[in-house]
Amino acid sequence: MKIESKSLFQTHFSSKEFSKRRESLMNQVEDEAIVIINGKRKEHELETFRQSNNFFYLSGVEVPGAILTIQSSEATLYLPAHDPQEERTEGPRLNSDRPDQVSELTGVSQVRHLSDLEKDLSTAKLVYTDQPNMEEICPDSETRPLSPFLRSMRIIKSAEEIEVMRTAGQLTAMAVTEAMRSTRAGLIEYQLGAIADYVFRLNGARGGGYPAIIASGSNAWYGHYFQNNSQLTDGDLILMDYAPDYAQYTSDIGRMWPVNGTFTSDQRQLYGFIVEYHKALLKRIGPGEMATTIMDQTAVEMKAMINQMTFTKSHYEKAVRDALEFRGHLSHSVGMDVHDHGNYREQPLQPGLVFSVDPMIWVPEEKLYIRVEDTILITENGIDNLTQMAPLELDDVEKTMKSDGMIDMLSHLKIS
Repeated sequence: MKIESKSLFQTHFSSKEFSKRRESLMNQVEDEAIVIINGKRKEHELETFRQSNNFFYLSGVEVPGAILTIQSSEATLYLPAHDPQEERTEGPRLNSDRPDQVSELTGVSQVRHLSDLEKDLSTAKLVYTDQPNMEEICPDSETRPLSPFLRSMRIIKSAEEIEVMRTAGQLTAMAVTEAMRSTRAGLIEYQLGAIADYVFRLNGARGGGYPAIIASGSNAWYGHYFQNNSQLTDGDLILMDYAPDYAQYTSDIGRMWPVNGTFTSDQRQLYGFIVEYHKALLKRIGPGEMATTIMDQTAVEMKAMINQMTFTKSHYEKAVRDALEFRGHLSHSVGMDVHDHGNYREQPLQPGLVFSVDPMIWVPEEKLYIRVEDTILITENGIDNLTQMAPLELDDVEKTMKSDGMIDMLSHLKIS
């Protein structure tokens, strides 16, 4: 039986991409050091396997229990042997019985069986790893943490990573837009999540990259609400924050819209303010800028705007003024995790950085939480908003909601 290579190894990244990452890592450690990184193991038989991010980042290999070692420029991949019974039930996968094939696909120097690992590493003296109990395999070695290097490396995205994240951002925006179109009073929050999952999987994603936040009414007060089991009520706002797991990368977004399709005057004032805050942040972001400066300058502009506004309730004015003091509107890095590793705020923004812009306000008197979020890429000349396809302006949101969505079109599939 002929086996297509794409069934054995991912196709979104070239083997040269992984080789560059491994080389970059080894340039940061001592010449005599050995890097050891373990792939994720299956926890139960019918698990839908997803490789650990750091192991995938350095190898692209999605075999459970695989181990990668790197010393100088030599990368060795340790794999299980060919298992005909497992292949019969789960399909073919990379194994140590075909080392030439594995090396060609992955770019590693050597392919060994997992049983060879302990013997190969018995004389190691300096090991970088995040795996516990390595002294059992390398009894005479000094062990140091590996994760700080990988956290630093993952914060700036390569050209190949950026292309994957562009697709993830587009799918994120498409899913949220389709959810807007389908929103009607009486639906359940999770039904909008089902629409997003369909959009993701239709376009090659595994599904969601993190638990969906689909929070209507007061549920939005809880920033990471994920029960998604409440009925949508006329007059409420709904918050959606959900992105796909696409080629082991994700995105991030936040949009709010009225369940009945029309913002009230209070909703327009509060969400409209956050939209303007968001746009004011975006126009200041670019390579070489400091996050602190962007926040400070934007706060000055928004304070002047607040001084010109007339608020229907005094606690609304207090909420928006308090928002100017909050320092988290330029939020977390985004990549293989939605809250990815790495602190970008203490140095000038660099091309290749991907992070979320997420201005928000809290109105405790009414248990209101208002926010809008996009995933932003820093480029050589400015920024690229990876999720900008999702309607942002209030009039655009209302216009989008006037068109039929998937739930209307597929209503015949719903059990009465």
